Parts: sequence; C-alpha cells; structure tokens
Amino acid sequence: MFRKIIKIDEEKCSGCGACAAACHEGAIEMIDGKAKLMREDYCDGLGDCLPACPTHAISFEEREAPAYNEAAVRAAKVVKAHGALPCGCPGMQSKAIRREAPARRAGAAASQLSQWPVQIKLVPVNAPYFSGSNLLIAADCTAFAYGNFHQEFIRDHITLIGCPKLDEGDYADKLAQIISANDIKSVTVVRMEVPCCGGLENAVRRALQISGKYIPWQVVTISTDGRVFN
Repeated sequence: MFRKIIKIDEEKCSGCGACAAACHEGAIEMIDGKAKLMREDYCDGLGDCLPACPTHAISFEEREAPAYNEAAVRAAKVVKAHGALPCGCPGMQSKAIRREAPARRAGAAASQLSQWPVQIKLVPVNAPYFSGSNLLIAADCTAFAYGNFHQEFIRDHITLIGCPKLDEGDYADKLAQIISANDIKSVTVVRMEVPCCGGLENAVRRALQISGKYIPWQVVTISTDGRVFN
C-alpha cells in the first residue's frame, strides 16, 4: 500500500540511539552504529522518533510499504515485557540457522532445521524468521516415526513441534498470535494417527479462525509404522 513512513538518512545519523528509544513500536534498531528501519510494518507513520533525533536524520516520505501491523507490535511488546530469556535459559533464545557447510557425521543426511527454538511453548511470537514463511506444525513423535521427515517436511519450512497430550494448556492462542503477527504463507500440520494428536490439528484450525486470516493449510497423518496418509 502507498502510505506515509519514516526515512532515515544514514549519512546524517550520529548513532546516538535516541530514535530507537523513542520508537514505541520497536521499528528502529541500531545496526553497526547506525539507526535502521528494520520493520516497516511496525512503523505507524506518526513520527515520535523525529523530534528525538538531534541531527535531523529522520524525515517522512510517501511510498509503497506494508500496512502498519498493530497486532504484531502488541505481540512484540508482550515478548519484550516478559524478557527474551526466561530463567536465563539459553535454549529459549531465538535464532535463525545458516548451513553453508553443515557439520555432520560421514554419510549422514543434513539437517533441514532453519531456526531455534522449535517447541510451540518456547518460540517467540514475533521471531523475524516467521516473516514470509511456510509454517510446519508437527506432533513431536512424527519425526521419529517417519524417516525422511527433514527432507519432506522440515525443508523450506519454519518448524514448530508439540504434544497435545503431554503439554499443559492449549496451543490455539499462541499459534493465533504467531499467525496474526506475521506474514505466514502456508501452514502444514503433521500429526500421528493416534486420537490424541487430533488436539494439535484442532488447535491449528482454531488458531486460523481466531486470526481471521485466509491461509492455505493442509494436514498430513503419519501412521505408527511410518506410513504417510495425506
């Protein structure tokens, strides 16, 4: 859409960080000593950052940009308020995984996992790797039951796993936040044939309904002996 959005002149930017602090939506970050507009969909176009800049490096411009995503901003504020690393656990730190030269045992297939964490309960709602992603939501037993799981399902997807029988609570609200706050292109649910895995499929269905978005989605069922039912 064509709308008003901020523009940062990096030549004028002194790197003081005042604009990033003034941006209540978290659209601006300091990268290599310069202010950068990292999330255009977080910029509301109101310009609270402009008067904070001592070098007048920020101005308005009218151009094509994603619409302001208020739901994503709210979700990001919740994550920030609760901290990125609850209890100081490094296993909950969000990161993308790059595999230019994957380290693995001789003859072993390469992992296709592209992000961390993978547990539905742990993943941050506004993790940057969600943007423009194809989402895989899988019951945690499926990767053990189906031998080619990485190549056929994890590859080119952002992966979330869980067990509706063992995890407390319902996944629907968390998944709805992820879908609402990010540009998800498609959703694939991979579940086991056992009845309790229906809880995962139902949670995804409710999450899509709550989000109000129309996103292509499919369900794939794996049998306990490793067969695939589409």
